[in-house]
Amino acid sequence: MEKATAPPLDIETMRESARRLLADDAEPPMPEELETLTLLLRGHMMLAIPEVEIAAGRQPKDDIPRYCALACVGEARMRLNLEPGRTLPAGIAHAQRLARSVNALCDHLVNLGGDHS
Repeated sequence: MEKATAPPLDIETMRESARRLLADDAEPPMPEELETLTLLLRGHMMLAIPEVEIAAGRQPKDDIPRYCALACVGEARMRLNLEPGRTLPAGIAHAQRLARSVNALCDHLVNLGGDHS
């Protein structure tokens, strides 16, 4: 039986989701849009974390980019466990932190030569 392989991550879509919150000219999202964006970013992180770990695992143990990527994974996991605040500004700040993690995970995946599109 052949093992099914997951399709490559869509790095550009992941980055576009993050830009929605981080671009200089980004409009603050409405509460219902914020919930959707937050869930989308969390999903991106859940897909990217194992891919970054795999790509980092291919590097030598003393490799600095490997160490940095694994530190980013640890930070991303920590952010996944945080709850957003109850106010709209606190929710936006939380989603922006998730968006920065998505960008960082994408950067590490690309830098480590992980499987991506």
